[in-house]
Amino acid sequence: MKIRLNEDENIVKMIKDGLKEKDGYCPCRVGKLPENKCMCEEFKAQIADPDYEGYCHCMLYYKEK
Repeated sequence: MKIRLNEDENIVKMIKDGLKEKDGYCPCRVGKLPENKCMCEEFKAQIADPDYEGYCHCMLYYKEK
C-alpha cells in the first residue's frame, strides 16, 4: 500500500491553498468538524480497507494497493 499526492499539480496547489484557508480542514466539506480535518476520517477508513484503491474525497491523496 502506498499513499501519494495527486499527479495534477494544479489540483494539489488548489487543495493545499484551501487547507491553509480553513486551518487544515478539508476545503471540499462544509464545517470545521474533527472528522473533516485533513487527512479526513473518511479517507482513513478507506486506507484501512485493503480492497480500496482511489482518491480521497477532495482528490489530494491517492491510495494505491
